Amino acid sequence: MQPDNPRWPRLVYADWQDSCATLQLWTQIVGKIRLALASPVNHWWHVPLYVTSRGLTTSPMPYRGLTFQIDFDFIDHVLRIETSDGRRDDIALAPRSVADFYAEIMSRLRAFGLEVRIWPVPVEIADPIRFDQDRIHAAYDGVQVNRFWQALAEIDQVFAAFRGQFIGKASPVHFFWGSFDHAVTRFSGRRAPPPPSNPMIPDRVNREAYSHEVSSCGFWPGNGGFGEAAFYCYAYPQPAGFGDVKIRPDAGYYNKDIGEFILTYEAVRQSAAPRETLLEFLQSTYAAAADLAKWDRAALER
Repeated sequence: MQPDNPRWPRLVYADWQDSCATLQLWTQIVGKIRLALASPVNHWWHVPLYVTSRGLTTSPMPYRGLTFQIDFDFIDHVLRIETSDGRRDDIALAPRSVADFYAEIMSRLRAFGLEVRIWPVPVEIADPIRFDQDRIHAAYDGVQVNRFWQALAEIDQVFAAFRGQFIGKASPVHFFWGSFDHAVTRFSGRRAPPPPSNPMIPDRVNREAYSHEVSSCGFWPGNGGFGEAAFYCYAYPQPAGFGDVKIRPDAGYYNKDIGEFILTYEAVRQSAAPRETLLEFLQSTYAAAADLAKWDRAALER
């Protein structure tokens, strides 16, 4: 076993499953605040969070002549609210229920004169409980959350390098609070057929997200039923033969149950060169999608 490396720390989902579930709901509250205020961008690119040198951020959001942002600081373990007129407030990140967290952040925003209304129901989660009524999810293990963020910070840089090799349309590297995954997506430039209905996502959201052909990759910390931290890659629409392509590294494989290529985080962490191993997975799965779907790679790549 490789010794623990803070840049690629061990992530055992079972060790922080409860904290992960609580943190996902907290990020949904903050993400919905951004959704309520940010100007709409194609493919819902105005709603995700972004990785920072201390955690996750909304980036600046407009409000009546001001901007403000909300940051998760996973080093000092605080939620920080900062406004463009110099005000700042911190909320401790510690074991507390989603209902208490929701009430606290809304109260702090109102104290700053920031009146924001959101739909207080989680999304992309089975059997959701309203934020203001959820006293079940209340775990926060700061050590494990910090390890997750340390891995996310390294993954963010690898995804950014991968995105930089593409000159066609590409998404930002961003963290989706609904599905609680980090992702980046490349586009062929061609329209796609309407996606099939997804019981976890409203059709209007799904149709906007997949209006054009994509090759998308990302990282789950273990949530969503997979049960282990892993990288994924998929294509929409999926070209014939996609799942039969031999990809690199050898540890990567096509999971027929979810219709995506998978490479576990542990396989990357244990490799001699984690960054290069992950880039190889991203590039080979993209090449499989682009070649089979006959993308104009010469025009889209550096």
